[in-house]
Formats: sequence, C-alpha cells, structure tokens
Amino acid sequence: MAAYQRGCCGIILVKLDMTSIEIKTEIQKVLDQVPENVLQNVLDFLKELQTKSADDRKFANNLRNILSEDKELLEKLAQ
Repeated sequence: MAAYQRGCCGIILVKLDMTSIEIKTEIQKVLDQVPENVLQNVLDFLKELQTKSADDRKFANNLRNILSEDKELLEKLAQ
C-alpha cells in the first residue's frame, strides 16, 4: 500500500515502499494533468536523467531539494 505526504509547494511525496508499477501509475496520473506545453520539458528532463551518472543525479536532486526548501528566501533575495 502506498503512503503519501504533501510536501512544500504542493508537491506530493511518495513513500519508497511503492512498487514500480504503483510509481508509474502515479506518474501517469500526474502527467495526465500537466499542461501540454510542459510535457516536452518533462520528456527532455527524463531523457537527460538517463544520460547522467548516479553522482550527477544525486547532486541534481540535492540541489533541487535545497532550492525548493529555500524558495521564499531566494525570491526575496531576487527582489
């Protein structure tokens, strides 16, 4: 059984105890609601992930987490 938790910025965090099929199903549900003009960006991002090393993916994920956690602060600094 999958467990969900709402994170910052409305992002739904999915617990890792989900099966591969459950994860793909949830991804498909989200993709079904993504505007068409964003779909190409999502596809490009996924293809880019395939070419990166595990260390590069970990670094990118950590950077994304930092930026999302500090979004408010970064927006204030940009003003």
